[in-house]
Amino acid sequence: MTNSSVGMGEQDRSEREKFENELKTILKTSEDSNILLRVIGSLAFQMHCPQFGYLQAAMGRAYTDIDFGAYGNQNKQISRMMASLGYVDNREVFISSEGERAIFDKPGTGLHVDVFYEKLDFCHAIYWKDRLEVDSPTIPLTELLLEKMQIVQINEKDIIDTIMLLLEHPLGDIDKETINIKLAAQLCSNEWGLWRTATMNLDKVKQLAQHYTQLSDEQKSKVVTQVDEIVARLNSEPKPLAWRIRDRVGDRVKWYKEVDEV
Repeated sequence: MTNSSVGMGEQDRSEREKFENELKTILKTSEDSNILLRVIGSLAFQMHCPQFGYLQAAMGRAYTDIDFGAYGNQNKQISRMMASLGYVDNREVFISSEGERAIFDKPGTGLHVDVFYEKLDFCHAIYWKDRLEVDSPTIPLTELLLEKMQIVQINEKDIIDTIMLLLEHPLGDIDKETINIKLAAQLCSNEWGLWRTATMNLDKVKQLAQHYTQLSDEQKSKVVTQVDEIVARLNSEPKPLAWRIRDRVGDRVKWYKEVDEV
């Protein structure tokens, strides 16, 4: 785990409400405009964890921006909508990412919006195809989990969000208010690198959760149980020949992309 302090630090209630209220405004405007936006990042975990969302503030996990997943065929509508809300589009990012990412800033407010089109593509790609309709107002819980577990140099903020998710939601083979580990296992069986990074990070979540004084012994035990079940499911999923061949190579060959900062 890296020691990055990004996304960590004391944040008062008024500052958190600034992000939360702006998110509500954007979501309401997108709904009125028939634009399909789904929340990702810290605010998505906050919205989808009503019982354990308090842990973000308690553990010093701060909001830094507002993130969305969207489909590329609505990028022009999204740009017009964000402009109507007072945001300035960083066109250089959109062009350099070949239309896969857009960044919008609201001058004088400190508000920053990231939109990822079709997929979240950092160390590994997490695709949205046919998935943004599955849940609302966030991406599905499985993608929320993988959003964090695909980061090779995982940060404390990612650990905290994952702990919240595992405490809040059961595991199963469906999407409705459930972490669909059947889907996660299938995705990891299609890509050895994603499996390697995800299982590596799940172990870190299990170990690091034990050191948080904000968690009760019962909560720490539940994190362990949830992680163990997920890892067992990822490992037991049948693997194709290409996966098994790549597994023999292991860590001797790099299995992930470096994350380039914008």
